[in-house]
Amino acid sequence: MTDTFGCDRMRAAVLAAWTASPARFREDANAEEDFALGGYRDRLIVELAQNAADAALRAGVPGVLRLTLRGDVLTAANTGAPLDATGVQSLSTLRASGKRDEAGAAGRFGVGFAAVVSVTDAPSIGSRGFEAVRWSRTDTAALVAEIPALAGELADRSGHVPLLRLPFDEPPLVDIPEGFDTLVRLPLRDAATVEAVRRMLAETSPALLLGLPALELIEIDVEGETRRVVADGWHVVSDSGEFTPEQVAALFADRPTEERSRPFWSLRWAVPVTGTGEPGPLPASVPPVVHAPTPSDEPLDLPALLIASFPMATDRRHVAKGPLADFLVGKAADAYVRLLRELPRTSKLLDLVPAFMGKGELDARIRRAVLDRLPGTPLLPALSAPAPAVQTPSFADAEVYEPDAAWQVEQPAPEPEAGGWVVSGREAAVLAAGSAELLATVAAFVPGLLPAGWPPRHPAMTALGVRRVELADVVDLLSGEAVEGREPSWWRSLYEVLPVDDPESLGALPVPLADGRVVRGPRGTLILSDGGAELDLTPLGLRIVHPEAAHPALLRLGAAEATPRTVLEDPLTKAAVAQSLDSPEPEPVARAVLSLVQAAGLAPGEAPWLAELALPAADGELYPAGELMLADGALAGVLEPGGHLGIASAALEETYGSRVLAAAGVLDGFAVVHDEDVLLDPDECDHDLDGEVDWLDHVLDLLPELDVPPLIPEFTAVRDLELVADWPAALALLARPPLRAALHPLRIAGVEVPSYTAWWLARHPVLDGRKPLELRLPGADPLLQGLYADAPAGLDEGALSMIGVRTTLAELLASHGGPEELLDLMADESVEVDRAQLRALWVALAGVDPERVAPPSRVRAVLRGSIVVAAAEDAVVVEAPDLLQLVADRPLVLAPYDLAESLSELLDLPLAGELTTGEVTSAGEVREVPAEVRSLLPAAPGTYVEHEKLLVDGVECAWRYFEGAVHCTGVDGLARGLAWATGQWGDRLAVAALLRDPDAVPLLLAEADLS
Repeated sequence: MTDTFGCDRMRAAVLAAWTASPARFREDANAEEDFALGGYRDRLIVELAQNAADAALRAGVPGVLRLTLRGDVLTAANTGAPLDATGVQSLSTLRASGKRDEAGAAGRFGVGFAAVVSVTDAPSIGSRGFEAVRWSRTDTAALVAEIPALAGELADRSGHVPLLRLPFDEPPLVDIPEGFDTLVRLPLRDAATVEAVRRMLAETSPALLLGLPALELIEIDVEGETRRVVADGWHVVSDSGEFTPEQVAALFADRPTEERSRPFWSLRWAVPVTGTGEPGPLPASVPPVVHAPTPSDEPLDLPALLIASFPMATDRRHVAKGPLADFLVGKAADAYVRLLRELPRTSKLLDLVPAFMGKGELDARIRRAVLDRLPGTPLLPALSAPAPAVQTPSFADAEVYEPDAAWQVEQPAPEPEAGGWVVSGREAAVLAAGSAELLATVAAFVPGLLPAGWPPRHPAMTALGVRRVELADVVDLLSGEAVEGREPSWWRSLYEVLPVDDPESLGALPVPLADGRVVRGPRGTLILSDGGAELDLTPLGLRIVHPEAAHPALLRLGAAEATPRTVLEDPLTKAAVAQSLDSPEPEPVARAVLSLVQAAGLAPGEAPWLAELALPAADGELYPAGELMLADGALAGVLEPGGHLGIASAALEETYGSRVLAAAGVLDGFAVVHDEDVLLDPDECDHDLDGEVDWLDHVLDLLPELDVPPLIPEFTAVRDLELVADWPAALALLARPPLRAALHPLRIAGVEVPSYTAWWLARHPVLDGRKPLELRLPGADPLLQGLYADAPAGLDEGALSMIGVRTTLAELLASHGGPEELLDLMADESVEVDRAQLRALWVALAGVDPERVAPPSRVRAVLRGSIVVAAAEDAVVVEAPDLLQLVADRPLVLAPYDLAESLSELLDLPLAGELTTGEVTSAGEVREVPAEVRSLLPAAPGTYVEHEKLLVDGVECAWRYFEGAVHCTGVDGLARGLAWATGQWGDRLAVAALLRDPDAVPLLLAEADLS
């Protein structure tokens, strides 16, 4: 076997050095052990891949590495340059890489192969067509044991010797796989080592290939199960360069000489991408650390893989601080920004924007460097151009400081790219909420507006300096020249895409009106429907949304859906109507209001306030609608000509028709006053009605005393009654609905009182020149016969009753002032009353409360059998029939004796017993009352006093019941006295007949039974 690689020479040189200096032996053993158990303890696969990549780079061929684990042997076959003597020397030497002049080589320190020491004691390596080389801990120990000078060191180390310092020649390897050039064979030390290698093989990821660009493929075969590791699906940005001598002097001053001899730098960022090219998360198999180029212990919490030629500390695990590291941090930040610019401009970019806090010092420095660059980097797609750059004069820039100098504005220089505007974070704005359609609609108002899909609350937005625009801010921008000339349809398209679930932000949303104005805020605007959209309502000053801009979103934001009827009820409409007489242009107001009345189908009386609308009359003057009559209306035919009411113009009636004009308040029939919650107080109850104050006084007289004025919930009254000329026609109108309702009495505080209309009619000559109060219904209560004339026939009796036409005596007496009215009529000598009627009237009056009546000065009475009207001071009320003989010369108020006291009190007249003592002044003879009398009068007294001539108070009388005894002068007197004494006054005639003919008793008893 030939010594192809100079292994014998290298062994001899190393052994000689160890012999000469046992400390050198100890130093080499310790250094190898430090690397194997320290910085390179878990980098076996990485270092094998690194050597394969360097071999492929030297040969200029695609690098492929096949790792095969069979039992306890791991082999690594790779393509590329074969093993040579320099390579063997490098593998057998610590800290002396043979690749220092190779730009792009991964191996830099000459210690990577030491990683095999952690898993094997007998590694070997060979290339196709060449002899192989091996290392053996056993053979090295045997050679060291032959050197006496090293016996002590060997004993101190318990026989442990360096593995890789003494290479041995090996016959060519015959099991190099087809297509590969070099094979590394590693017999694994023990079962634990086999499991560790399995784990390292399982953790091998595409990140390894990204750090070794010369290596294209890693094939892993574990006991026959194979997998391929490739770097597909990654977006990579690379940068590299060579240091100038000046840079080497400045940046490598604190670095070892071996590193200064390699004045190259390189770095690359890699991020996994999806099928659409968007960045995705790093695979779990990729450790989140800086790769330099193999994984270090420097954490990097960015969602991208960084592979850079950072200077490493002696532990090969951490980046060494210094100017070289600072230089590479800046280059890494530049490359990271370029990575983001090369990726698709979607919201996934935000996931690559670093947060402010890092997981380590190097991580934080890289983040800060990136964040310093990103806000000013054109990175984000925009729907609109960025805002113009604005500069203001400053004292430093001006020769003379002018505080009032105008602003200087520079328009943005960049033009939109093929795919649209690309802006930096500082130029960008993101809408807090909204759809793609909304963003497209408002983009023209928001400079640098990001499209839909860019989350406004993403932390990266703050890091990039993106301005967050609230919906309310967008609404504020919709003003001035920005929206001038916008068609109403454009506004509708805006409302279509607005998020109406945020009414607070949209409170000041501009709304175009039908009159050309644009107002702020939907609240208070009206959207016309039900045929109102075509109406010209401009003269009313209403905030009517333009029909082409109307949208349901406005309703949800406070606009009101208005029908013609609701528009009529709007305060602005009412104000326009109220001011129409004083308006410089009343006709447009009238047209607008009448068109609303027509569209609303309003009925007369529904909107009484319309009576104030100024309308033209036939005489060319303006009148309130409530003071105009329809030319052919019912009212015009019943009123006196020349009154204050006008006639509506013919053109007006021809244009709108009588129904619309009547609904607007023009009078077809009588005008009706409607009011609610009216206080019956002279200052409150004032409707400009004829005699309203008198009616109010009348009503208050009917009511009990109250602490506060009473309230009428609903007040209805017919106006202009004083202007009527044709009362039959007018009454016919008033008797029919709806005017009939004005006749109904009111109930206030539990008392029924007449309505104003009924009260007015009752007191005016509206029935054939007579007041209703002077008339009775035809065929009404016969007791009223002669007292009242009959009302005209053919009229509605219910209406006549409500306006005061008398119906019954009871109704008359129950009415306010009715008893006094009856007494006055009874005292009227022109009124004829028969005796039966007179008695019935007194009977009825006896039931009246005296407090309701003022005593009359004249009364209807009976004098010597005739009905007369007498002075009250002459009249007397008779309370007993035996006193009639004593007051026969005076006018007598005659009624059933049991009502005498009530009438006396009511009329303030004396009773007969109060005018005479009724004392019997003559003598008579006591006689027995015939027994037959008791058959009719069971309680008859046993005796009576018979007088030849009976004198009472000196007056000759027929009978007298005095002091419990009956005094009489004949049969008739005896019959009257006995009937009165027993309380059976009605049987006096029967008793007289019995006394004259006792045999007639059976017949009289039979007649009594029939009574």
